[in-house]
Amino acid sequence: MQRLRLLLCTGSLLCTTLAQAGTAIVIGGALRQDNPTVWQRVVREAGGPGARIAVFATAAANPERSAQQIITALQREGADARFIPVAPRLPGEDLQARLNDPALIEQVRSSQGVFFSGGAQELIVDTLQPAGQPSPMLRAIHEVVDRGGVVAGTSAGAAIMSRMMFRDAQDNLGILRGQWREGREYDRGLGFVGPDLFIDQHFLKRGRIGRLLPAMQRLGYRLGLGVEENSAAVIKDRQVEVIGARGALLVDLREARSDARLPAFNVRGARLSYLDSGDRYDLATHQATPAPHKLREPRIDPAASDYKPYLPRGHFFGDILGDGAIVSAMAQLLDSPADEVRGLAYEPVPGARGRASRLGFEFRLYKAPGLQGWFSGALGGEDYTVLDARLDVIPVQVAHPLYTPLRPTAMPASAPHP
Repeated sequence: MQRLRLLLCTGSLLCTTLAQAGTAIVIGGALRQDNPTVWQRVVREAGGPGARIAVFATAAANPERSAQQIITALQREGADARFIPVAPRLPGEDLQARLNDPALIEQVRSSQGVFFSGGAQELIVDTLQPAGQPSPMLRAIHEVVDRGGVVAGTSAGAAIMSRMMFRDAQDNLGILRGQWREGREYDRGLGFVGPDLFIDQHFLKRGRIGRLLPAMQRLGYRLGLGVEENSAAVIKDRQVEVIGARGALLVDLREARSDARLPAFNVRGARLSYLDSGDRYDLATHQATPAPHKLREPRIDPAASDYKPYLPRGHFFGDILGDGAIVSAMAQLLDSPADEVRGLAYEPVPGARGRASRLGFEFRLYKAPGLQGWFSGALGGEDYTVLDARLDVIPVQVAHPLYTPLRPTAMPASAPHP
């Protein structure tokens, strides 16, 4: 078994080699207690019932409460889960003493799994990796993964999984418009999924395709994975398996290009794939495999001679960054007669008077060779898998107000009074 070695890269950037022996479980946030699929998988990857799992609520506003909720869920599945009291917001504790406590470090090192709570991801990296340097506690966590253990994290605990991460970037449009500062919007992550995959969370619910695309472009990532709430991506041996309530969006920029002449973010030829629960993706071959229940259904191939689209012609999405809008647009593209589906990302100007304009972005999804998918209602919903939808994003000027009310006209004299 190859060991995972920590390296200091140019500029003191912490990175990892690809020889990761363990499993990373990236949870998109808002993980429900009654989602046994995800909780059971964490315990299973750690070794099954009796597995020792160290719980870090370092990111949490109320570490003790968050840790206890996680411990309860893991213990319900048979794990021996224990709180590691290393959190800046834990009252009455000496953070540095706990962080460097040999007994706590050994407890982590001897665990078979590590679980990071949600909260503020900057608290995790600032605590475990101050000034970009791995602490002894972080080295102990990497040892767990190195020998085949599992590292899991939800929300903030998912954000820290990639080599670089969003630090505090709540404004999707702000990122699209170029707001991008080291130590503010982005920072070093902990690198549990290797150096070539960028992670985002709460993805569909919060329309975070708007921040993922420019972040990947700025940081030089070709592959990005946005995991939806109450769902998880299990990453092991360069394989991604999606589990839980919904799915994850894979963004592939390997063939994408941009126009440097345009004064704002733009991209052409991005590939988007929506991986539903049970779907898999091979990071080495870039091949996706739908869930077994999907493969029992006919493949939807717009290029096939017998293609019969089910949905009406795709409509325009007035807020492409809305809850689930990007996946709805992809489903429209796959399963409707439309050759393209468009949407707009913009923000009204509160209180604007007269005609004004503001920078927005048009999202254009379009059919191209390779687009295919599957649909299934076997799990009680209308569930699509969509592979290789193409996307262009171009900057546009949006007029404000975008629309104006019609004014009443004079009522004809012959018209009866109401």
